[in-house]
Amino acid sequence: MSPRKRDSTAVEETAPASTVAAGAGPGDDDDFLEEEFTPSEADGDMFGGMPAKKAEHFWPSAKRLMGLLKPEALGIYAVVGLVVVSAVLNVIAPKILGQAMDVIFAGVVGKQLPAGASKEQFVAGLRQQGQDNFADMVSRMELVPGTGINFDKLTTLIAIVLLMYFVANIFMWLQGYVLNRIVMKVIRRLRDDTENKLNRLPLNYFDTRQRGDVLSRVTNDVDNIQQALQQAFAQLVNSVLTVLGIVIMMFIVSWQLALIALIALPLSGVAAGLIGARSQKLFAAQWKNTGSLNGQIEESFSGHDLVRVFGRDADMLARFEERNEALYKASFGAQFVSGIIFPVMQFVSYLSYVGIAVVGGLRVASGAMSLGDATAFIQYSREFTQPLGQMAGMANMLQSGVASSERVFEFLDADEQDAETAIEHLPAKTDGHVDFRNVTFSYTPDKPLIENLSFTAEPGNTVAIVGPTGAGKTTLVNLVMRFYELNSGSIMLDGVDVTHLSRSELRSKVGMVLQDAWLFGGSIYDNIRYGNLNATEDQVIAAAKATFVDRFVRALPEGYDTVIDEEGNNVSAGEKQLITIARAFVANPSLLILDEATSSVDTRTELLVQKAMAALRSDRTSFVIAHRLSTIRDADTILVMENGQIVEQGNHQVLLAAGGAYHRLYMSQFAGADAGETAVDDSTAVRS
Repeated sequence: MSPRKRDSTAVEETAPASTVAAGAGPGDDDDFLEEEFTPSEADGDMFGGMPAKKAEHFWPSAKRLMGLLKPEALGIYAVVGLVVVSAVLNVIAPKILGQAMDVIFAGVVGKQLPAGASKEQFVAGLRQQGQDNFADMVSRMELVPGTGINFDKLTTLIAIVLLMYFVANIFMWLQGYVLNRIVMKVIRRLRDDTENKLNRLPLNYFDTRQRGDVLSRVTNDVDNIQQALQQAFAQLVNSVLTVLGIVIMMFIVSWQLALIALIALPLSGVAAGLIGARSQKLFAAQWKNTGSLNGQIEESFSGHDLVRVFGRDADMLARFEERNEALYKASFGAQFVSGIIFPVMQFVSYLSYVGIAVVGGLRVASGAMSLGDATAFIQYSREFTQPLGQMAGMANMLQSGVASSERVFEFLDADEQDAETAIEHLPAKTDGHVDFRNVTFSYTPDKPLIENLSFTAEPGNTVAIVGPTGAGKTTLVNLVMRFYELNSGSIMLDGVDVTHLSRSELRSKVGMVLQDAWLFGGSIYDNIRYGNLNATEDQVIAAAKATFVDRFVRALPEGYDTVIDEEGNNVSAGEKQLITIARAFVANPSLLILDEATSSVDTRTELLVQKAMAALRSDRTSFVIAHRLSTIRDADTILVMENGQIVEQGNHQVLLAAGGAYHRLYMSQFAGADAGETAVDDSTAVRS
């Protein structure tokens, strides 16, 4: 019977991007705890993710943001067309509604007049009585003395108005539907760009930035851009067109009242400009502090066990409160300043509205304009302020969206790792001959870590790398994987410079087991098969048996289909490490890197892990980084590193006899032993 079910869930990687390398970055792990828990002035950059600056390039960023819509130009034209039609219908409707008001008023007045006389006769009579204003008003009406309201005409006008509003709203719904599809496509491409960018960034990008800020840029900021495009774009276009249409109609109805209404424009524009410029800076600060707080939360969550072990709960809480307070102030300031716009715009519009009501009433009373036109103009003035307020609100949203886009574009514009060269290729079967030739490397130009390092790893040999923390051990193997590029020198694999190979080809020949056994969301079977997606079920099971995974998996209710939870808490640390070894085993690499692979397991499990690693190292060139010197006693070559230099190399017996750095390291781990051989016997007992 098959040891596992045939359906296999897809593997979803949950490990942070920066843990792909076999170490924590600059200086390996020596300064990790200090940097993790010690606040400093560098926190603004290291943990904030970006310099404390405002969005300085609004128009270039806004132009680039709009450039994202270019592939959807046809759809954008459709959206604009739908918005234009909707705005035109909404603008014309009040004028027709004013005509309906004239029909009602004319019917009311006409019914009060004696029948049989014409409107002209009645007007002439009013003028003879000296009532010229009333005569002018009546002369503008379409009335017949003695008759009431013309309901046929009134019904037709009302039906036209309702139809126009109905069609306008249908068109607005259509433009919203089309725009949402466009924005979703744009955001999907933007998310693809950010994901692809993550895969092209060098490891030192993540070494110098907090993961929470990077995540904030590719999630929160992208979401904010989506909101700005969905809500602000169409609304701004609609508001601008509505304002233009209303201005035209107001001049058609009464140019005198239109001038009064337009007084609000420059006042509103100045207010919106001043407030918008200030809010842009505050929104940029808000999103910067959001990224900083997200990074702090991610750091506290991922390292909560370590925080408690060292009793740094109060320190972490203080740092959280500091960044939360900074976010509160930035957010409050941004919302407060942006919130001023609407009341200011409303106040200006009310000033205009009062002037229109007074002057319009006088003009109706004087007969200079009809009551319907006055009613239509008042409606225009009310609708005129609404899109102005919407424009102000959307301008705030756009400011926030552009601030987010600037952060995303800054991420997308970050320097990428050197382009693939692929000048040469490795043979299908590689021997694993590794040659370091005068290698020099530094994380920062002013602080060299490895200088003029040279050594050779023969095919099939096990090369152990030991030394104090920060000596450059992990950096050494990271250079083999081309996680970082050399300052000078070269690394040869089977006579081929690794920089002449594509990274994918190089890494396909290398298997790696790290100190932190990262598992992925999915089944145990999927996690093993992740090392070689082309592996058959038999190959996966064989790898599991060779690395002692099969032993504990068969005791699980779901066997190989047991799903690893998000944190991998449903398997022990030792079982996780065995699974990662099985993953490397099924990859069948020519070159193997083991970075402190037994440091996080108990002594009993360590024996299984060592046996599994011994099977994995068979006939492969292996680099083993270890602090427990008992685990590398049988290595063919031991490299002792200090300050980026190889100070000693040889096998265990030779280095012990030399009485140098290796001897001091070894004796420090076996204090109490009478002599080196006694220590050797102790280590042998541990390994047996």
